[in-house]
Amino acid sequence: MNPEALGKVIFYGSSIALFLIGLYIILVKRNLIKLILGLTFIESGVNLFLVSIGYVWGRTAPILNKPELMETPSKLAVDPVPQALVLTAIVIGVAVTAMALAIAMLIYDKYGTLNISKIKELKW
Repeated sequence: MNPEALGKVIFYGSSIALFLIGLYIILVKRNLIKLILGLTFIESGVNLFLVSIGYVWGRTAPILNKPELMETPSKLAVDPVPQALVLTAIVIGVAVTAMALAIAMLIYDKYGTLNISKIKELKW
């Protein structure tokens, strides 16, 4: 197996594993903190998948400081768009995680538990 195919298998397999671990956590666990952790695992899996799709074996970063990159950048450099999208998704994901943890803290202060089953039983 050539290095490019092996690298793709490793990256795709890791991203699928992260996604499935997060999905398992969301479907099985009842604790809010664990659910937020599961969402973070899913987000990391999707981000790794998008970065691995945008990577091309043997190419370099799209920084045009070498003469050969100035002549034919499409043949020697990777596409920077997936990397920029994933960087934006990471920043948004951190903000969403922080907000979800803040909401979980408020729920714990109000109800005294983080178990979703017990919170659903409580009435206003």
